[in-house]
Amino acid sequence: MLARWCAMGLALLGLAVSHTPLAAFPERAVRIVVPFPAGGSNDVIARILGQRLSEVWSQPVVIENRGGAGGNIGAEVVAKADPDGYTLLLSAPGPLAINTSLFKQMSFDPAKDFAPVSLIASVPIVLAVHPQVRANSVAELIVLARAEPGKLHFGSSGAGSTNHLAGELFKARASINIVHVPYRGAAPAMNDLVAGHIPFMFDNMPAVRPQVEGGKVRALAVAGATRSSLYPELPTMAEAGVAGFEASAWFGLVAPAGTPPAIMKVLVETTERLLKEPAMVAKFAELGAEPGSLAGPAFATYLRSEADKWSAIAKTAGLNPQ
Repeated sequence: MLARWCAMGLALLGLAVSHTPLAAFPERAVRIVVPFPAGGSNDVIARILGQRLSEVWSQPVVIENRGGAGGNIGAEVVAKADPDGYTLLLSAPGPLAINTSLFKQMSFDPAKDFAPVSLIASVPIVLAVHPQVRANSVAELIVLARAEPGKLHFGSSGAGSTNHLAGELFKARASINIVHVPYRGAAPAMNDLVAGHIPFMFDNMPAVRPQVEGGKVRALAVAGATRSSLYPELPTMAEAGVAGFEASAWFGLVAPAGTPPAIMKVLVETTERLLKEPAMVAKFAELGAEPGSLAGPAFATYLRSEADKWSAIAKTAGLNPQ
């Protein structure tokens, strides 16, 4: 009889356990790693999203900047983190879609080590010059570069960044000899552009706009396929005479591979909902950014297509893996 009651007790205990709901996610602070220094577009977008997630989840969302190696250092942190949803990566294309074409060795595989959550935002890339540069158009900048081969420098947030490859594409398409100066992030590069230490750079609209409106830099063109609604008077690079030129930037959220489906569902559904909120749309619009509309498997497909696109751009620019 005792054995029978023990068996029944164990069965009831098992039944109780099987019906116990999973703990709600998140139960504690969530860390979003930005693989570039503070102050750049990636950081700004992450902080806007992080603040809203914290409000919705009633848990702290901490933004951690881990720059270096074209974004690879911060991306590695997330790739090797516990797949529990509490460590995420919000990154520009570099470590997710570009760096495999530029680095011979990487400590992670972006196609295998991440679970795509959502495309958070896309932004135009802008060609900006210091006000003292004697060029008021793309054509004039090309003339200036050809007059002094190898003497005109352009900055970027680092090797493999979208603004670096935009500069290399400019070099190839316009047949000019310009020299790349990599920085540890977009913010220090922009600081040097404002100070006049470098004559020009390609950078994302959220970082360029306040400097343009403050009269500290001059915008010449946008690098995308269409003009920007913020500066409709600016031509595209193609309209300015650089045929076959198209480049744009985006920021995506990923989790470590192996993150449980239930947690991925929360991440995907929450970000999808927030990116449709009028207030979020308005905040992004102020920066010149457009909220993403791809999540889960659709975002995974987009990442694959972006890797192919940037690989082709790297080859056009004559860049070899280092």
